[in-house]
Amino acid sequence: MRNKKTSGEIERSCGKITLKGQLMTNARQRRETKRSLGNGLASRYVSSVGSVASSQRTGVADLQLGMILTFIAGAINAGGFLAVGQYTSHMSGIFSSMADHLALGALDLVLVGFAALAPFVIGAGCSAILINWGRRRGLDSQYALPLLLEAALLLAFGLYGSHSPSSRLFTPAVIAWLCFIMGLQNATVTKISGARMRTTHVTGIITDIGIELGKLCYWNRDASIPRVDADSAKLKLLLLLLTSFFVGGIAGAVGFKWGGALFALPLALTLFSLAVSSIARDVSKHRSEPPSLSP
Repeated sequence: MRNKKTSGEIERSCGKITLKGQLMTNARQRRETKRSLGNGLASRYVSSVGSVASSQRTGVADLQLGMILTFIAGAINAGGFLAVGQYTSHMSGIFSSMADHLALGALDLVLVGFAALAPFVIGAGCSAILINWGRRRGLDSQYALPLLLEAALLLAFGLYGSHSPSSRLFTPAVIAWLCFIMGLQNATVTKISGARMRTTHVTGIITDIGIELGKLCYWNRDASIPRVDADSAKLKLLLLLLTSFFVGGIAGAVGFKWGGALFALPLALTLFSLAVSSIARDVSKHRSEPPSLSP
Protein backbone atom coordinates (compact mmCIF):
# COMPACT_ATOMS: atom_id res chain seq x y z
CA MET A 1 0.00 0.00 0.00
CA ARG A 2 2.79 2.34 0.88
CA ASN A 3 4.52 1.59 -2.41
CA LYS A 4 1.35 2.44 -4.37
CA LYS A 5 0.97 5.75 -2.54
CA THR A 6 4.56 6.56 -3.17
CA SER A 7 4.14 5.78 -6.85
CA GLY A 8 1.08 8.06 -7.07
CA GLU A 9 2.96 10.89 -5.40
CA ILE A 10 5.80 10.44 -7.84
CA GLU A 11 3.38 10.63 -10.77
CA ARG A 12 1.80 13.80 -9.39
CA SER A 13 5.21 15.34 -8.81
CA CYS A 14 6.26 14.52 -12.34
CA GLY A 15 3.03 16.07 -13.64
CA LYS A 16 3.68 19.25 -11.67
CA ILE A 17 7.23 19.43 -12.96
CA THR A 18 6.04 18.92 -16.55
CA LEU A 19 3.33 21.59 -16.16
CA LYS A 20 5.84 24.01 -14.65
CA GLY A 21 8.22 23.35 -17.53
CA GLN A 22 5.48 24.02 -20.06
CA LEU A 23 4.54 27.27 -18.31
CA MET A 24 8.17 28.39 -18.31
CA THR A 25 8.50 27.47 -21.97
CA ASN A 26 5.32 29.36 -22.85
CA ALA A 27 6.48 32.40 -20.89
CA ARG A 28 9.86 32.32 -22.66
CA GLN A 29 8.13 32.03 -26.04
CA ARG A 30 5.90 35.00 -25.21
CA ARG A 31 8.94 37.08 -24.24
CA GLU A 32 10.72 36.12 -27.46
CA THR A 33 7.59 36.94 -29.48
CA LYS A 34 7.30 40.36 -27.82
CA ARG A 35 11.00 41.00 -28.39
CA SER A 36 10.78 40.01 -32.05
CA LEU A 37 7.68 42.18 -32.51
CA GLY A 38 9.44 45.10 -30.85
CA ASN A 39 12.51 44.62 -33.02
CA GLY A 40 10.30 44.33 -36.08
CA LEU A 41 8.45 47.55 -35.26
CA ALA A 42 11.71 49.35 -34.56
CA SER A 43 13.19 48.05 -37.81
CA ARG A 44 10.13 49.14 -39.77
CA TYR A 45 10.23 52.56 -38.08
CA VAL A 46 13.92 53.07 -38.89
CA SER A 47 13.31 51.87 -42.45
CA SER A 48 10.34 54.22 -42.82
CA VAL A 49 12.27 57.21 -41.49
CA GLY A 50 15.26 56.35 -43.68
CA SER A 51 13.13 56.05 -46.82
CA VAL A 52 11.66 59.55 -46.41
CA ALA A 53 14.85 61.19 -47.71
CA SER A 54 16.06 58.29 -49.86
CA SER A 55 16.76 58.70 -53.55
CA GLN A 56 14.21 55.93 -54.23
CA ARG A 57 11.00 57.95 -54.15
CA THR A 58 7.46 56.76 -53.50
CA GLY A 59 4.19 58.65 -53.19
CA VAL A 60 4.03 57.89 -49.47
CA ALA A 61 7.61 59.09 -48.89
CA ASP A 62 6.92 62.31 -50.83
CA LEU A 63 3.80 62.95 -48.76
CA GLN A 64 5.60 62.30 -45.47
CA LEU A 65 8.54 64.52 -46.41
CA GLY A 66 6.26 67.25 -47.75
CA MET A 67 4.20 67.38 -44.55
CA ILE A 68 7.28 67.41 -42.32
CA LEU A 69 8.97 70.18 -44.30
CA THR A 70 5.83 72.33 -44.58
CA PHE A 71 5.47 72.04 -40.81
CA ILE A 72 9.11 73.12 -40.37
CA ALA A 73 8.69 75.97 -42.87
CA GLY A 74 5.59 77.23 -41.07
CA ALA A 75 7.43 77.07 -37.74
CA ILE A 76 10.49 78.90 -39.08
CA ASN A 77 8.35 81.53 -40.80
CA ALA A 78 6.24 82.29 -37.73
CA GLY A 79 9.09 82.00 -35.22
CA GLY A 80 11.37 84.04 -37.44
CA PHE A 81 8.77 86.80 -37.67
CA LEU A 82 8.62 87.04 -33.89
CA ALA A 83 12.43 87.07 -33.79
CA VAL A 84 13.15 89.74 -36.43
CA GLY A 85 9.75 91.19 -37.43
CA GLN A 86 9.87 89.86 -40.99
CA TYR A 87 8.69 86.76 -42.77
CA THR A 88 11.58 85.02 -44.45
CA SER A 89 9.91 82.90 -47.14
CA HIS A 90 7.66 85.49 -48.83
CA MET A 91 9.82 86.40 -51.79
CA SER A 92 6.84 87.87 -53.67
CA GLY A 93 6.24 90.37 -50.89
CA ILE A 94 9.94 91.13 -50.49
CA PHE A 95 10.39 91.67 -54.24
CA SER A 96 7.31 93.91 -54.39
CA SER A 97 8.56 95.96 -51.45
CA MET A 98 11.88 96.45 -53.24
CA ALA A 99 10.01 97.92 -56.22
CA ASP A 100 7.96 100.18 -53.92
CA HIS A 101 11.01 101.45 -52.07
CA LEU A 102 12.91 102.02 -55.30
CA ALA A 103 10.01 104.10 -56.66
CA LEU A 104 9.97 106.12 -53.42
CA GLY A 105 13.72 106.64 -53.51
CA ALA A 106 14.40 104.60 -50.34
CA LEU A 107 17.52 102.89 -51.66
CA ASP A 108 18.57 101.69 -48.21
CA LEU A 109 15.36 99.67 -47.92
CA VAL A 110 15.89 98.31 -51.42
CA LEU A 111 19.23 96.95 -50.22
CA VAL A 112 17.51 95.43 -47.18
CA GLY A 113 15.14 93.59 -49.48
CA PHE A 114 18.01 92.45 -51.67
CA ALA A 115 19.81 91.18 -48.56
CA ALA A 116 16.84 88.82 -48.04
CA LEU A 117 16.31 87.90 -51.70
CA ALA A 118 19.91 87.04 -52.48
CA PRO A 119 20.36 84.44 -49.71
CA PHE A 120 17.11 82.73 -50.78
CA VAL A 121 18.42 82.40 -54.34
CA ILE A 122 21.84 81.24 -53.11
CA GLY A 123 20.18 78.66 -50.85
CA ALA A 124 18.19 77.28 -53.78
CA GLY A 125 21.34 77.13 -55.88
CA CYS A 126 23.21 75.37 -53.07
CA SER A 127 20.47 72.72 -52.93
CA ALA A 128 20.76 72.10 -56.68
CA ILE A 129 24.55 71.75 -56.39
CA LEU A 130 24.35 69.23 -53.53
CA ILE A 131 21.62 67.13 -55.16
CA ASN A 132 23.32 67.01 -58.56
CA TRP A 133 26.68 66.25 -56.94
CA GLY A 134 25.14 63.30 -55.12
CA ARG A 135 23.16 62.15 -58.17
CA ARG A 136 26.23 62.05 -60.42
CA ARG A 137 27.92 59.81 -57.84
CA GLY A 138 24.91 57.54 -57.44
CA LEU A 139 24.43 58.40 -53.77
CA ASP A 140 21.29 57.36 -51.94
CA SER A 141 21.74 60.49 -49.83
CA GLN A 142 21.50 62.96 -52.71
CA TYR A 143 18.36 64.51 -51.15
CA ALA A 144 19.55 63.98 -47.58
CA LEU A 145 22.60 66.22 -48.08
CA PRO A 146 20.68 69.53 -48.29
CA LEU A 147 18.44 68.38 -45.42
CA LEU A 148 21.53 67.75 -43.30
CA LEU A 149 22.87 71.21 -44.18
CA GLU A 150 19.50 72.73 -43.24
CA ALA A 151 19.61 70.88 -39.92
CA ALA A 152 23.10 72.25 -39.20
CA LEU A 153 22.03 75.80 -40.06
CA LEU A 154 18.92 75.58 -37.85
CA LEU A 155 21.04 74.23 -35.02
CA ALA A 156 23.48 77.11 -35.45
CA PHE A 157 20.59 79.62 -35.57
CA GLY A 158 19.14 78.25 -32.34
CA LEU A 159 22.45 78.43 -30.51
CA TYR A 160 23.46 81.82 -31.97
CA GLY A 161 20.06 83.40 -31.44
CA SER A 162 19.88 82.30 -27.83
CA HIS A 163 23.19 84.01 -27.00
CA SER A 164 23.27 87.11 -29.24
CA PRO A 165 19.75 88.60 -29.37
CA SER A 166 20.97 92.11 -28.50
CA SER A 167 23.72 92.31 -31.11
CA ARG A 168 23.41 95.03 -33.77
CA LEU A 169 24.00 92.45 -36.48
CA PHE A 170 21.45 89.99 -35.08
CA THR A 171 18.45 91.06 -37.17
CA PRO A 172 20.14 91.32 -40.61
CA ALA A 173 22.14 88.15 -39.96
CA VAL A 174 19.07 86.17 -38.94
CA ILE A 175 17.03 87.40 -41.91
CA ALA A 176 19.75 86.33 -44.35
CA TRP A 177 20.24 83.07 -42.45
CA LEU A 178 16.58 82.09 -42.49
CA CYS A 179 16.05 83.17 -46.10
CA PHE A 180 18.97 80.95 -47.14
CA ILE A 181 17.37 78.03 -45.25
CA MET A 182 14.00 78.65 -46.91
CA GLY A 183 15.56 78.76 -50.38
CA LEU A 184 17.54 75.61 -49.64
CA GLN A 185 14.44 73.73 -48.45
CA ASN A 186 12.10 74.92 -51.18
CA ALA A 187 14.50 73.92 -53.94
CA THR A 188 15.09 70.52 -52.31
CA VAL A 189 11.38 69.67 -52.21
CA THR A 190 10.93 71.00 -55.74
CA LYS A 191 13.67 68.65 -56.99
CA ILE A 192 12.34 65.69 -55.00
CA SER A 193 8.70 66.05 -56.05
CA GLY A 194 9.28 67.11 -59.65
CA ALA A 195 7.88 70.60 -58.91
CA ARG A 196 4.61 69.13 -57.55
CA MET A 197 5.13 70.53 -54.06
CA ARG A 198 6.33 73.75 -52.50
CA THR A 199 6.79 73.90 -48.75
CA THR A 200 7.90 77.41 -47.78
CA HIS A 201 4.87 79.37 -49.02
CA VAL A 202 1.19 78.63 -49.49
CA THR A 203 0.12 80.94 -52.35
CA GLY A 204 0.54 78.18 -54.93
CA ILE A 205 -1.02 75.59 -52.62
CA ILE A 206 -4.13 77.70 -52.03
CA THR A 207 -4.38 78.49 -55.76
CA ASP A 208 -4.28 74.79 -56.62
CA ILE A 209 -6.88 74.06 -53.94
CA GLY A 210 -9.16 76.63 -55.55
CA ILE A 211 -8.66 75.04 -58.97
CA GLU A 212 -9.53 71.57 -57.68
CA LEU A 213 -12.57 72.88 -55.80
CA GLY A 214 -13.73 74.55 -59.01
CA LYS A 215 -13.43 71.23 -60.82
CA LEU A 216 -15.27 69.51 -57.98
CA CYS A 217 -18.19 71.95 -58.24
CA TYR A 218 -18.37 71.83 -62.05
CA TRP A 219 -21.66 70.52 -63.39
CA ASN A 220 -21.02 68.02 -66.18
CA ARG A 221 -24.36 68.32 -68.01
CA ASP A 222 -23.27 67.24 -71.49
CA ALA A 223 -22.24 63.58 -71.45
CA SER A 224 -21.01 63.73 -75.06
CA ILE A 225 -17.86 65.71 -74.16
CA PRO A 226 -15.04 64.81 -71.73
CA ARG A 227 -15.93 65.28 -68.07
CA VAL A 228 -14.33 67.83 -65.80
CA ASP A 229 -13.30 65.92 -62.65
CA ALA A 230 -11.36 67.03 -59.62
CA ASP A 231 -8.17 65.22 -58.70
CA SER A 232 -9.16 64.04 -55.22
CA ALA A 233 -5.70 62.70 -54.42
CA LYS A 234 -4.09 66.03 -55.33
CA LEU A 235 -6.71 67.95 -53.34
CA LYS A 236 -6.03 65.77 -50.30
CA LEU A 237 -2.29 66.36 -50.66
CA LEU A 238 -2.74 70.12 -50.92
CA LEU A 239 -5.02 70.25 -47.87
CA LEU A 240 -2.55 68.21 -45.84
CA LEU A 241 0.32 70.50 -46.82
CA LEU A 242 -1.72 73.60 -46.00
CA THR A 243 -2.69 72.17 -42.62
CA SER A 244 0.92 71.22 -41.86
CA PHE A 245 2.10 74.75 -42.63
CA PHE A 246 -0.59 76.25 -40.38
CA VAL A 247 0.08 73.88 -37.48
CA GLY A 248 3.81 74.48 -37.89
CA GLY A 249 3.20 78.23 -37.71
CA ILE A 250 1.36 77.82 -34.41
CA ALA A 251 4.11 75.58 -33.05
CA GLY A 252 6.83 78.02 -34.15
CA ALA A 253 5.09 81.04 -32.60
CA VAL A 254 4.44 79.24 -29.31
CA GLY A 255 7.95 77.77 -29.31
CA PHE A 256 9.62 81.16 -29.85
CA LYS A 257 7.41 82.74 -27.19
CA TRP A 258 8.53 80.25 -24.56
CA GLY A 259 12.00 79.24 -25.72
CA GLY A 260 13.29 82.01 -27.95
CA ALA A 261 15.58 80.93 -30.77
CA LEU A 262 15.99 77.54 -29.09
CA PHE A 263 12.66 76.59 -30.67
CA ALA A 264 14.73 75.75 -33.77
CA LEU A 265 16.60 72.90 -32.05
CA PRO A 266 13.77 70.29 -32.27
CA LEU A 267 13.34 71.23 -35.94
CA ALA A 268 17.04 70.67 -36.53
CA LEU A 269 16.91 67.28 -34.80
CA THR A 270 13.93 66.26 -36.94
CA LEU A 271 15.79 67.07 -40.15
CA PHE A 272 18.90 65.31 -38.88
CA SER A 273 16.90 62.15 -38.15
CA LEU A 274 15.54 62.21 -41.71
CA ALA A 275 18.94 62.67 -43.33
CA VAL A 276 21.28 60.51 -41.27
CA SER A 277 19.96 57.10 -42.39
CA SER A 278 20.62 57.65 -46.11
CA ILE A 279 24.02 59.18 -45.41
CA ALA A 280 24.97 56.27 -43.15
CA ARG A 281 24.05 53.79 -45.91
CA ASP A 282 26.30 55.60 -48.38
CA VAL A 283 29.17 55.69 -45.88
CA SER A 284 28.75 51.97 -45.17
CA LYS A 285 28.59 51.18 -48.90
CA HIS A 286 31.74 53.23 -49.55
CA ARG A 287 33.66 51.44 -46.79
CA SER A 288 32.61 48.00 -48.04
CA GLU A 289 33.77 48.67 -51.59
CA PRO A 290 37.27 47.40 -52.42
CA PRO A 291 39.77 50.16 -53.07
CA SER A 292 40.38 50.84 -56.73
CA LEU A 293 43.84 49.99 -57.99
CA SER A 294 45.50 52.75 -59.94
CA PRO A 295 47.36 51.63 -63.08
